[in-house]
Amino acid sequence: MTTIIGSIAGILTTIAIIPQILKVIKTREVHDISSKFLIILIAGLGLWVLYGILSKDWPIILTNGISFILNTIMIAVYYSHKKL
Repeated sequence: MTTIIGSIAGILTTIAIIPQILKVIKTREVHDISSKFLIILIAGLGLWVLYGILSKDWPIILTNGISFILNTIMIAVYYSHKKL
C-alpha cells in the first residue's frame, strides 16, 4: 500500500505542471507566473534526482527527473513568451 500511495503521489506531482505549460502555450500570458519559483523548484528537483541516484531509488529518479524536464520546459516557455 505504501508503494501505491508513493507512486500515485509521484505521478500527480510530476504531471501537475502540464496544465500550466499548455495554458501558457495557448494564451502566451506569463505575467502571473513567478520565474524565481520555477528556478528554485528546478534546483530542488535536480537535487532530488541526485539524491535518487546516490540512493539508487528509481521512483525518486524517475518522477523527479520527469518533473525536472517538465519544469525546465515551463521556464523555457516562460522566457520565450515574456514581454520585455
